[in-house]
Amino acid sequence: MKAQLENQGPATGEKLAMECFRIDESGYTGYDLLNTDQRFQGATAIAISDADAAGLIKQHFPKLQASELKYRSLSRRSVNHPRLLALQRNLLSDYKCVTYVCDKRFLLVLKFLDYAVEPYYFERGIDFYENGQNYAMASMLSYAGPALLGKEAFEALLVAFQRAVKQKTPASLRDLVSAARRTKWRELPEALGPLAQYAAPECLEAISTPGVTTDAALVVLQSLISRMEAMAGGPYRVEHDQSNNLLSYNELLQRFIDHKEPIEFRQSAIASLKFPLQLAEVTQVNSKASPAVQLADVMIGAAIEAANNLVGLRTGGLDPEAVTSLYREDQFIHLLPSIDFDEQRRFRQGTQAAEMIDYLTYNVFGPPSGNRGRDGR
Repeated sequence: MKAQLENQGPATGEKLAMECFRIDESGYTGYDLLNTDQRFQGATAIAISDADAAGLIKQHFPKLQASELKYRSLSRRSVNHPRLLALQRNLLSDYKCVTYVCDKRFLLVLKFLDYAVEPYYFERGIDFYENGQNYAMASMLSYAGPALLGKEAFEALLVAFQRAVKQKTPASLRDLVSAARRTKWRELPEALGPLAQYAAPECLEAISTPGVTTDAALVVLQSLISRMEAMAGGPYRVEHDQSNNLLSYNELLQRFIDHKEPIEFRQSAIASLKFPLQLAEVTQVNSKASPAVQLADVMIGAAIEAANNLVGLRTGGLDPEAVTSLYREDQFIHLLPSIDFDEQRRFRQGTQAAEMIDYLTYNVFGPPSGNRGRDGR
């Protein structure tokens, strides 16, 4: 079989069967998106061989004594900061890289609109997702929800929604409706009315659907995969650490790989998702034996730290402006609230968000065969 050069950067001619992206994550808290200690979640994918990665580690940290390169340990000492920035600059300049960071609280608000609001409009023939208006409403709720709806009541609503999605019991659904009614929902009936005024059965059914979850791993992977698919020159594989957090990523990646039905969705002005994927294989490795996975840890660690510093949740570590300035626009994906509603509309014009959410929920990650989604599949 004719071998291809795998991830051939400036320093290696190592050959393997397929190009390989190494992935690491940070900030994973499962279904709990309101964890105050970890506001942001994300992941980085880098197409680099272990040989090249080992060479870069030796170049930038020649006196490293630890068994593996860990961003959190290195960033605590200011003497390491120039080296960490230089290492990331090399990676972003010479290798295929993508980093994704999301505000988990904002994502939870988006999911609330997806399942506790949108089905009500769908049943009435209204495209709630048209030109990204769901993102605009989620941004408004993120910024103004506490003031409009009552700070404690809005917080209780998000807690009740998260619990209802996880438990899917009649009691948790009743609690969710009650929480919606305790807010000042008449200040924003477009978002809260379906639950507070009508206890819309279509919304409660959507929340109860097997496969519907507040876990952010699927959202993170969708974004990483859309960029890896665009960067890869053909079939490729993924390797990631053996951590417990990445077990969820591993299962989701395998489901993506296993789905062979041809279909394509437009996610935004710069992203789409097309099945079947070029992604052919996912494996777990011990990060201590994979310099490439260690570099992914550095990239996502720096990005999450920068996000926390920029919003004032943390201090210390690398200068966040210095970190973000290293990235080209196509190397960094973020999911954050934005009050630039016109830009949101332009960016998401023509998106197929509704179709993609339904398709993935019912055909890739959802209920067993025999249960049908809204599209009848």
